[in-house]
Amino acid sequence: MTIKRLVTGVPGLDEVLGGGLPEFSFNLIAGPPGCGKTTLAHQMMFALATPERPALYFTVLGEPPLKMLRYQQQYDFFDGSKINRGIYFFNLSEDAMAGDLDRVLQRIVALVQEHSPALVFVDSFRSIVLASKSEGAQHNSLQQFVQQLGMLMTSWQATTFLLGEYFTEADANPVFTVADGLIWLRQTLHRNSMVRKMEVMKMRGQSTQPGLHTFRISSAGLHVFPSSDTRPSARRSYKDAASALSFRLKLGVTGLDEMLGGGLPRGYSLLVAGPSGSGKSTLSCAFLLEGARCGETGVIATFEQHPSRSNNPALMDLIKRDQVGLVNNQAPDLSIDEIVLMLMNEVQRLKASRVVIDSLSGFELALAPTFKEDFRASLLRMVTTLSNAGVTVLMTSELEDRYTDLRFSPYGAAFMTDAIIVQRYIEVDSRLLRVMAVIKVRASAHSNALRQFHIDANGIHLGEMLCHQEGLLGGRPTRKIAAADNPPAANVP
Repeated sequence: MTIKRLVTGVPGLDEVLGGGLPEFSFNLIAGPPGCGKTTLAHQMMFALATPERPALYFTVLGEPPLKMLRYQQQYDFFDGSKINRGIYFFNLSEDAMAGDLDRVLQRIVALVQEHSPALVFVDSFRSIVLASKSEGAQHNSLQQFVQQLGMLMTSWQATTFLLGEYFTEADANPVFTVADGLIWLRQTLHRNSMVRKMEVMKMRGQSTQPGLHTFRISSAGLHVFPSSDTRPSARRSYKDAASALSFRLKLGVTGLDEMLGGGLPRGYSLLVAGPSGSGKSTLSCAFLLEGARCGETGVIATFEQHPSRSNNPALMDLIKRDQVGLVNNQAPDLSIDEIVLMLMNEVQRLKASRVVIDSLSGFELALAPTFKEDFRASLLRMVTTLSNAGVTVLMTSELEDRYTDLRFSPYGAAFMTDAIIVQRYIEVDSRLLRVMAVIKVRASAHSNALRQFHIDANGIHLGEMLCHQEGLLGGRPTRKIAAADNPPAANVP
């Protein structure tokens, strides 16, 4: 038979579950106090319950219904018109405190028979477990109680949720075996940021997304951010690579496209590295402005300063006219998956073909401390997700210019990008001048010339190839450079 999947009403959760919640399933929502179990249950309940398909919510030894509703009505998903008209609350604390599981089961059975619900919630099931172990408790055993409850709910065609305060998987009990679905919520505190994660440890009859998925609790309720896939898309075949090289995007800086071999191949990722003030943000703005001139939309993610402070009114005008989407979240506990989701939402909304990340150092600072421990992996997930979506990405990277060495990224991220442009300062006659070079364009010939450039109110202007006699380049005396010394570079793997 085909199992119907219910839409939970929790953003991102259906994707993690593998398409939704199996109807008539018997589920456990577990986790420590305060992790969001009750809020998750209420959010699903208000999304799914109707007068024709009502929900019963049983409270045991936790919060009484009146107190619970007082706080839950603060969320956007709360609909007071559904209370006692599709959603019914009952308190089982008196039955549970007696430690008689037969009595608890009989009460649940009687209320289910009276209301014929499509959804049943028991909060907290942990309280029933503890009551069954109390001194003097007798009659029905816990395992028998769980099995009977599961069979009854299935025979009544009700989707059931048991909420329990379990701290680790070592707290196992019979409900773990009987349950069709097991959703585990976790939370950790890193300095001043709270990181919450969800894992679907079990969901019978369907394939779920493995691993931990971060989620946030706001006034709208829970928002789950499915873990992004780091595997390259199957679409990135050799045929696609040839197609990308045949269609190149203009960067908006006269002369730079020629240095790249005709422009930046569509779908490539470009890293622009350089010290502070070298012109990275100016180049990224030119990239988006050129896209708008060509009828393309774009997205810019800024993690250091708002574009309004970049003194680029043309870019702000594009943002106001919705030709460029803006991602500028200042939350202190962002996860990589949340950032990727924000980017992809804007890409899909605007059908954007160009994305700017300005900058990677700000991107690292925006992440919660727990995600900074493996920043390269986080960066790879973001680049791969955007690449699989077919957009062209420009990222800026802050470098400390030491004049004596040449580095492309402090994160060791150069290997995951398709092209690299480096901006540097050189000292000539007691002045600092800006120079630019193309280091790499994957599978394409490019110039290896080192060209001076300057920035004015109209953007970046490339000059001639660097040519002087007594200047300093990289901390070393330089000889006169002639054009013959700079043939186009061979294909760079």
